[in-house]
Amino acid sequence: MDPKMTKKQQRRRSRGMTLIEIMVVITILGLIAAAVGVAVIPMLNQARRDRAELDIKNIQSGLKLYYTRKGQYPDTSTGLRALVELRVLEEIPKDPWGNEYVYMNEGGKPVLISYAADGTSGGEGIDEDISSKDAREVATR
Repeated sequence: MDPKMTKKQQRRRSRGMTLIEIMVVITILGLIAAAVGVAVIPMLNQARRDRAELDIKNIQSGLKLYYTRKGQYPDTSTGLRALVELRVLEEIPKDPWGNEYVYMNEGGKPVLISYAADGTSGGEGIDEDISSKDAREVATR
């Protein structure tokens, strides 16, 4: 064996990856990222909706404590600020989309609403409102 040939072969091997090999790896990583994105994004939206429903249940617990202490629920104009003033909550909570929960006192019964992703009343899909009324209707079925 020629010792010069061996050194030449070693240099070729130690050069690293070619441009085509790097492009193939990047393409494969891009395809994997796209597949994960398609699977994960709907789950993130569902997780936000689930968190909003849990937040509403927790706020309702705070409202029950408020009712126990004051004998009535806060009026609509005072809203959830009354829970903060009574130190039932640390701060006025925000929904997973960064909007404040809407509180209304309808005939002596508290109603909490998250306007979801669009931040406005109504909507479908990820923009569909989440309400404590809906939770009660599901619970009574």
